[in-house]
Parts: sequence; C-alpha cells; structure tokens
Amino acid sequence: MIPFYTQHESQNMLEVRKTKARLAESVVAQIRQDIESGRTPLGAQLPTEPKLMEAFGVSRTVIREAIAELRAAGIVNPVQGKGVFVAEKLPNALLTLSQDERRSIPRTIELIEFRTAIEVEAAGLAALRRTSSQEFDIMSKNSIMKKSILDESRTSQADFDFHMAIATAANNGYFPQALSQFGPSAIPRASLPNLTEARSQTYLETIQAEHDRIVHAVSTQDAVEARAAMRAHLENSQARYRALSLALSEATDM
Repeated sequence: MIPFYTQHESQNMLEVRKTKARLAESVVAQIRQDIESGRTPLGAQLPTEPKLMEAFGVSRTVIREAIAELRAAGIVNPVQGKGVFVAEKLPNALLTLSQDERRSIPRTIELIEFRTAIEVEAAGLAALRRTSSQEFDIMSKNSIMKKSILDESRTSQADFDFHMAIATAANNGYFPQALSQFGPSAIPRASLPNLTEARSQTYLETIQAEHDRIVHAVSTQDAVEARAAMRAHLENSQARYRALSLALSEATDM
C-alpha cells in the first residue's frame, strides 16, 4: 500500500531531512578541522559510531551521512570489521569540498556573470561621478581589505564592502541595490569554506592587486581603465571557478 502524506506532513519530513543534512555538515566540518589541524593524525582510527554520536549529540543516521561524505571526499576509509580510518594522504584540497559546496559552484559562476554585467559599468560611472568622500571610502575599504589579509582575518566581508563602495560611487541607486541583495555571499569564497586555496595569502594578494588597479582607475577618473580593471577582476574570478568546476568534474569521472 502506497503511503499517503498530507502537505503538512511532507513539509515536516522535508524539514527533518534539511536538519539532518545541516547536522551532518557540522560533523564533517569538525572532523575535517581535527584532521587538518593534526589533532586527529593521518591514518588514525576514528571513534566508533556510538562514541561519535555521544560526542556530537546527533543520531546514528547523521553520523553515517557525515562519514559517507568524508569517504566520498577521500578523507576517510572504512575498513570492514575494523572501523573508519583517516586516509594516509589527504587528497587535493580542490577535491575535498562538501557536497553543498560542489553544488554551489554553478550558481557561483552564474553570479559572477551577473556581477560582471552590472559592476563593469558601475566602475566606469564611479570613475566619472565619484565624489571626494566616495573616493576616500573606496580607498578606506581597500585598506581594510589589505589589513584583513595581513592579519589572516575573514576577508569576504571586506571584499564585499569594497565592491559596494564602487557601486555606490556610481551614484545610481540601482547598482548598490542590485549588489546588496546578495551580501557577502556575492564573494565566491564565502560559499566555499573548505577551499583552502581561496584563503591562501598568495591568492588573496592576487585579488588585492586587482582591487588596487580598480582603485587607481577610479581615483584618476579613467573610466575606460576602470571598466577594463573591473572586467579583468571578475573574469579572472570566473576563470578560477570554471577551472575548479572542471577539476571536480574530471575527478568524478575517474
């Protein structure tokens, strides 16, 4: 007999599944952190399911989902009759993204395409229209971004604030209004917390150099260069995430 669910019951079931998925992601994140920090050595055996359930305060289903995700990423290896062991060598960091992060990559690429459509023109207009106070704000936001790199603090908010300052300096309310709908999630690495390369100082310094070029163009009121600098910045970002998408696709096909 096929079970019949009311709309309310179906919604409740969906919420339960979402809750379990979030809990599993939390367990995955903590285990990954313990491994990457060395608290759980490579090759070490993970605690048993009951002990993990007790440690994280979650159900057996959540633990099994978390272990399945870690196994799919090549971080752990279950050995029948013995338990689950951390891999002797961790896979390429590009390939250890969570399932949610992998699913977010197409949306990330689409969002960068959308941002390119509005932010290139916003940069050009900002070069022509920015006031002295707006120029100062752009430089200030750029300086904050530099400091956030040097002290290894989170840079996504600082990065977003910089782009908002450019959009605002276009002096057309639709530009900051469009960008503000996304908040810091407009910055690709904000949606990919496990992509360690996107938080390396080398990577962030590359982003900073691209920002500096934009700032110089806006400051000198060179609209052509401002548009070119913003386009290069966003197209470089798009190329990075298309390459990531390709790498993940090839890994899946292996």
